Amino acid sequence: MATYMIPCLLGLEKLVGDEVKRLGLKNVRVENGRIFCDGTPDDCARLNINLRCGARVLLVLGEFPARSFEELFQGVKAIAWEDYLPRDGAFPVKGYSITSQLHSAPACQSIVKKAMVERLKSRYGLEQFPETGVKYQVRFSIFKDQVVIGLDGSGEGLYKRGYRAVGVEAPLRETLAAAMVLLSRYRGRDPFCDPFCGSGTIPIEAALIAKNRAPGLDRSFDAQRWSFLPQRAWLDAAEEAMDKEFSGAYDIWGGDIDPRAIEIARSNAVKAGVEDCVRFEVADMKDFRRDSQYGQLVTNPPYGERLMDRAEAEELYRELGRVWRCLPQGWRTLVLSSHTEFERTFGRPADKKRKLYNGMLKCDLFMYGNV
Repeated sequence: MATYMIPCLLGLEKLVGDEVKRLGLKNVRVENGRIFCDGTPDDCARLNINLRCGARVLLVLGEFPARSFEELFQGVKAIAWEDYLPRDGAFPVKGYSITSQLHSAPACQSIVKKAMVERLKSRYGLEQFPETGVKYQVRFSIFKDQVVIGLDGSGEGLYKRGYRAVGVEAPLRETLAAAMVLLSRYRGRDPFCDPFCGSGTIPIEAALIAKNRAPGLDRSFDAQRWSFLPQRAWLDAAEEAMDKEFSGAYDIWGGDIDPRAIEIARSNAVKAGVEDCVRFEVADMKDFRRDSQYGQLVTNPPYGERLMDRAEAEELYRELGRVWRCLPQGWRTLVLSSHTEFERTFGRPADKKRKLYNGMLKCDLFMYGNV
């Protein structure tokens, strides 16, 4: 049995917990900014390939309290690192500490590394380790004096799906875009529109969700090279994911006033293999109209933080509010913004609000309609 920890953006914990449950993993525990679960070694592949909203997948090797460097050293040294790391394995260490006695992350980092080296010295009879082989990224977190330490199976964050080679300014992380689509309860039946689509991330994630295509099928993960994990697990997980894909006709649309953004969005859709499901057009949000009784409008307009000044952003929100009021009542609308005056300028308080983070930027997801 293996224990996994999946960190995620604050505000997405329940969504990630639900994803993990749907994959059939056991003992799912949802905490602030992270999810724990129990599974088999093969589940490392299944989690990495299938998760839409998680940040990365860590195989947990130890959990223990530590209020001193000595306790941290002994706790790390007690882990059977030799069962996971070969003699030539590279084992860089990263981590953080929050509200704990051991508050210096760099000091903790060097203690973790030292304890690992001491353990491996006695097991491999080496004084120095070449670290020229496969990378086993070690990650630790210390929260309220509780240490969790393990190996990062993802490598690059899971938001890097592999379809976005270039982006326009101020891109939205794919994991957050997928979360917005899921929160709109889009399942592939109604029209789905994003009038500020930029490089196409939200419509592309909507297409992946509509097709039930696993987001990690077209990329590689660090754990694929780990000697203690069976290679066939990755083939089995990919096959299982592909067997669950749907095919159908979908009405997914992205518009943006910038022709270059639309060019990039179309190219990204091709890389993601969803160009047949998504229509991208150079279009001004002011001209957006839809007659269908039901649909989803999910968007991440400029905030007035980086792409334009606040006055311009507010005028944009006023216009978006006017457009929204012309939509049929059955539409669900979700708008992500960090602007504190969004509801006032949009012209109506949200039916529901959810705090989310776009990178380090604190935002609200303003939700209108039956959400």
